Order: sequence, then structure tokens, then C-alpha cells
Amino acid sequence: MAIRRSTLFPAFVLAAGLCASVASAVAQPIKVGWLSSLTGPLSSAALAENEGVKLAVEEINARGGILGRQIELLTRDTAGDPTKAVNFAQQLAFSDKVSFVIGPVNSGEGLAATPILARAGVPNLVIGAVDELIDPKKYPRAFRMINTNAQWISSANSYAIDVLKKKKVAIIADTSGYGTSSAKTATEMLEKIGIKPVYSVLVDNNKTDLTDEMTKARNAGAEVVMPWSAATGLLARLLNARGEMGWDVPVVGHPALMAAQIRKLLNKPEYWEKTYAAGYVSTTFLPDGKLPARTQALVDKMRPRLGGGEIDVLFWWIALGYDTVMMIEHAVKTAGSTDPAAIQKVMEATKNHAGVYGTYSYSPTERNGFPDSGMMMNVASTFKDGSFKPAPR
Repeated sequence: MAIRRSTLFPAFVLAAGLCASVASAVAQPIKVGWLSSLTGPLSSAALAENEGVKLAVEEINARGGILGRQIELLTRDTAGDPTKAVNFAQQLAFSDKVSFVIGPVNSGEGLAATPILARAGVPNLVIGAVDELIDPKKYPRAFRMINTNAQWISSANSYAIDVLKKKKVAIIADTSGYGTSSAKTATEMLEKIGIKPVYSVLVDNNKTDLTDEMTKARNAGAEVVMPWSAATGLLARLLNARGEMGWDVPVVGHPALMAAQIRKLLNKPEYWEKTYAAGYVSTTFLPDGKLPARTQALVDKMRPRLGGGEIDVLFWWIALGYDTVMMIEHAVKTAGSTDPAAIQKVMEATKNHAGVYGTYSYSPTERNGFPDSGMMMNVASTFKDGSFKPAPR
């Protein structure tokens, strides 16, 4: 008997040790990197998205995590600087060894950071809109949650040309990676339908007065001004310049035109009139004055977290941030692990996954998940709880 005990005891200890090791591995948190420009001139979207990201993490962790593992959120403030985005992407991928990265928020940062995350093989939920951020061959684990920039521009172009019947277009964009790319794309898309902009200019985000640019647009005969920038300060100055000039030209373009920060920066409330922006079905009021059910449910959860009064940020940013974390939950649960290759296969097979901001579908050759049917043109001055009335047709 003594011999049998001595034989069994080491095996028991070894088995117990293996069980403990497996349990320890299962209990390890799922590290999620969050590249967010919480400060700087392009922070308005990131601050709102951050609220949605944090709420989703809290909800998932409160119900036991994903496969018994808590989410550990590693937030890095890039301040809108591509160099910082690159440094943080390297840190998250190679030092922190995260299982996922959300972001960067702004496309200019994404253009610099996405290749790094691709080389590291880290699944990346893209929330930058420029087309170059997505490529199934170059970036096989990058899946876009936000709509594409082409969807924004196409929606705005269609409204300006087909609904408002304006043919003489002025394009004003900022000098960021996003603004430069968007001005080029917008021009190309207009020229494909036979319209050459009568005026086009790139402006530094920090320029304090856009009267000169708007005067040149008016003198060029512009019937509609189409700005492509996420910088709310710049957009407010553009609207102020239009108002001070007494020019009633419609402004049609980027969804940041609807941000509450602009309302606070306008010299007069009426300067927000005749401003239309590409928005979303999910944050557009229905004919009965209500929001879609999923959106309303999230609004009700977010309101107490944002002070209990009116929600004064673009709600679709919050919904997008919330959906990114819920997509991570979907991918890990379906894959049964955080193995990057398994996550990639799950994402490629995801069809009609219902979120708040949108319903997402991907494939082995398609990494843009947001459908055209989710787009909607909105009236900026109808801002209420971060949502809007549809633009008149």
C-alpha cells in the first residue's frame, strides 16, 4: 500500500496543479485596448464613444464577464495625434498583449496605427471612416463598425444634388488625414456624376475665422457648402461666418455639423438653420416622435450617467462605442476563446448582428459591416437628446 500511495501522490499533485493552472488561465481578464482621443480638437466623438464603451464593459462584467472572464479596459488618450496613436498601438499590442483594440477614433490616427495592429495580429474594431483603413488582405483582423466615409459622402451628395437640387458645390475640409482624404473622395464622387466643385479648400483646424473661405465660395457661385471635418470648433466657425455674411446658402456634410458643441459656439441660434448632415436611422425620430426601441433603451440607461437631463452629445457616438464592446462579447462567446484566428473566423461569419447603432454583417472578403440602409439625412437644428428629425425630402 505504501508503494501505491507514493506512486499516486505525485500524480495527484500534478493533476491538481494542472487544474489550478487551467482555472487561473480561464480567470485571466480579457484585455481590451481603447485608443481614444479624449483631449484635443477632435475629442467630441471620443468623449461620447467613451461613455458607451464604459457602460458596455460595466454591464458585461456585472453579469459575470465573457466565458467567466472580466473585461479589463486599457484606455489610452491619443489627443488626436497620429504619433501618439502609433506609440500606444505598439504598447497595447506588444507590451500589454491585449486581445482586442477598439479605435483609434479618428481616421488620421487610424491610418498610422492600423498597420501596426495588423502586423501584431490583434483583432481591431475600426471606428474610423476613411476607406483605406479596411483591406481584407492587408488588415485581415480589422473589422469596421462605423459606416464608411463613402456612405457619409454619398448620403450628403445625394441630398444636396437630388433633393435640394444644387449643382454648384463648395467643398471645405480640414488639413487632417481625414479632411484631406474626404475632400479628395467627395470631389471624385461628384465628378463621377458630372459635377465639378466651383470651390475647394483645406483649412487648418485651428483657424479662427473662415470669412475669407466662405466669401470665396460665395464669389465662386456656390449654391451649397459641403464641409468635411470632425472638428466641431472649425464647423461652428464656418456656420458663424455664413451667418455674419448674411448668406443663406445650405450647409450639407459631415455628422459633426449636428454636434451639441456647435450649438454652444454659434454667435446666434439661427446660424444653425439650413444645416443638414449625414446621420442614422437609429438616432432619427420616427413619425410618432419616438426613437427606435433599441436606441430608446440605451438612452434610458445613459441619461442618469450623464446628469439626468438632456443628453447633449451625439447619441450615435455613444451607441457606436457601446456596440463595439458588445461585438467583442459576441465574438469571444461564439469562438469560445480569445484566439485571434478563431475571432477572425467568427467575425467573417457574422450576419445581421443587431446592435444599437446598426446591424452588422461581414464576410471573408467584406470588412465593412454597416449597411447603407442604416443611413439617414438629418436636420442639425432639431437636436434633442443627441438625436434628430429627418431632413425634408
